[in-house]
Amino acid sequence: MIFRQLFDSVSSTYTYLIASRRGGEALIIDPVLEKVDRYIQLIGELDLKLVKAVDTHLHADHLTGLGALRDRTHCVTVMGERSKVDVVSMRLSEGDKLTIEGAALDVLYTPGHTDDSYSFLMRDRVFTGDTLLIRGTGRTDFQNGDPRAQYDSIFNKLLRLPDETMIFPAHDYKGETVSTIGEEKTFNPRLQVKSIEQYVDLMNSLNLPNPKMMDVAVPANMRVGLVQDEIARRGWAVSAAEALSLKDRPDVVLVDLRERSEREKHGVIAGSLHAPYPDLAANVHPGGMLHELARATGKRIIFYCAFGERSAMAVQAVQDAGVGSACHIQGGIDAWKKADGPLLR
Repeated sequence: MIFRQLFDSVSSTYTYLIASRRGGEALIIDPVLEKVDRYIQLIGELDLKLVKAVDTHLHADHLTGLGALRDRTHCVTVMGERSKVDVVSMRLSEGDKLTIEGAALDVLYTPGHTDDSYSFLMRDRVFTGDTLLIRGTGRTDFQNGDPRAQYDSIFNKLLRLPDETMIFPAHDYKGETVSTIGEEKTFNPRLQVKSIEQYVDLMNSLNLPNPKMMDVAVPANMRVGLVQDEIARRGWAVSAAEALSLKDRPDVVLVDLRERSEREKHGVIAGSLHAPYPDLAANVHPGGMLHELARATGKRIIFYCAFGERSAMAVQAVQDAGVGSACHIQGGIDAWKKADGPLLR
């Protein structure tokens, strides 16, 4: 396994790069905008393909690198379903798995620091965001933070993991890099409370100043979505209502770019083909499924995904490859549901 812990000294943020092998797929957790050049350099040095960029929650102390990494690598952006960001490619919930080639992380909903905080468990380690820190816990006094919810997330979820489970947080301010569940149970001063009420009183008495970047970072990080309007202006987008009227036409084929787990969880549009987004490059080049489909049938391809990001990038890729006519459903399956579009489950 390839595992790198990267540090931004300005915001004291840890970013994690994970892959199962050189030359394989990679994901990155909690990237910082100002470090994107370094991430891309390292990804190239390790001969990796970045396929997913993940934020554990809406950050208030730095600008996220999600959008920049998506724009430069065409990776999928990922956050939890409770996040209030405008658009990400994929939203996960408790019990889902975050997967890349050779690796799967279990999704844990761990609110408290914010109401959109998630942790990710990968075998012997857990990425805790700002929920559980090394010898500390994330503050709970803004962004719908809740010390009661955090107590539940920590004591009834994270601390029930095996004691030897390594903890990799999103921040550290004292130079620590890793801890374990067992260590934090014993040595974390905020976890030595006798009751939830004692923990709530402790967290409510911290009186911490707001993060220096908060007024800039929060609004900026809520607007990380790919601007789909440009795709629409070029005539490469249809609304969900338009797609409903087109889906049964013989000269149209719908192509679902989502992962199998998303299709099973949220349903599929009847008659659509499945061509997962990670396989897009191979599919649109000569010999690929979509290239040959367009060449042989002349059908118009209508891509769709969860929220429209992957499908917008797919349309651009098809246009660049000169593969027939293509467009996408703006807003994805989310918009399709809102338009009362039927789904098979």
